Amino acid sequence: MGTIIKHPQVEADKAAVQKVREMIAAGPALVLGPEGRAAFDKQLAAKQAAPGVTYEDAKVGGVPGVWCKPPNADRGTAILYFHGGAYVEGSAKAFRNYVGQIASRANAMTFAVDYRLAPEYPYPAAVDDALAAYAGLAERSRSIVLAGDSAGGGLALVTLALVNKANRPAKGAVALSPWTDMALESPSLTANADRDPMLALAPVAAAAKMYLGKHDARDPRVSPLYGELSALPPVHMHVGDAEIMLDDAVRYAEKHPNAVLHVWQGMPHVFPASVGIYEAADAAQEIIGAFIRERLHAAV
Repeated sequence: MGTIIKHPQVEADKAAVQKVREMIAAGPALVLGPEGRAAFDKQLAAKQAAPGVTYEDAKVGGVPGVWCKPPNADRGTAILYFHGGAYVEGSAKAFRNYVGQIASRANAMTFAVDYRLAPEYPYPAAVDDALAAYAGLAERSRSIVLAGDSAGGGLALVTLALVNKANRPAKGAVALSPWTDMALESPSLTANADRDPMLALAPVAAAAKMYLGKHDARDPRVSPLYGELSALPPVHMHVGDAEIMLDDAVRYAEKHPNAVLHVWQGMPHVFPASVGIYEAADAAQEIIGAFIRERLHAAV
């Protein structure tokens, strides 16, 4: 079993979360799928950028994406980042400001992957793109840490397991509010339904169907929770205790002996993306950066 660390909510974040709840409640209902992509990207693109980080469209391993480049980053190490969006939304360009926050704190070149999205490209397109991008990055980087949020957090954990026996395995992974069980069996999916201001079970289930089709939801290539985790490199996770994905992270941490899960009281889905809005986001980003720096330069 891994380690679970709990963080109490600070007073400033209580008010900030309530404000976000009211804003979301007054807006349109959550839409996951092609029709929701423009609004989702607009929301993510507005995240606070990290000072000094520059961005460059590129391909790695034949897969498109965006480089997030801190000014003094070690060019021999890298982070491979997979964005969220339930496998049906999101883009590297929209996520680049947020990903740049991680790149800056880790002081590492970071490639955000534009993996193909369902329903146009269902499983295994995202996994194929992740593995191709990893192979391309491994040709140029001596040390790689994987990272991702929500569905992208699940994809990072899937990729971690698949490359673990490669010639150059990843040094570890960071997963923020990861979707680890596409069979949708985590108790928090219903237990936290009234507390989560951002996600709801019905659209998440619809997105899962778009991605999976008739594929087995318990296949470790889509649900990393069901894989063999005992021999994997270290995994570092953050989740809010008010989100429906809480138990996807908790159950994974309970199976992975070298996982550390930070559970933040009262915080919503992928709250570390909201730097400058939540104090917890800035605190989590510093912890994430320290973990990635340590792993990128670890001997094993």
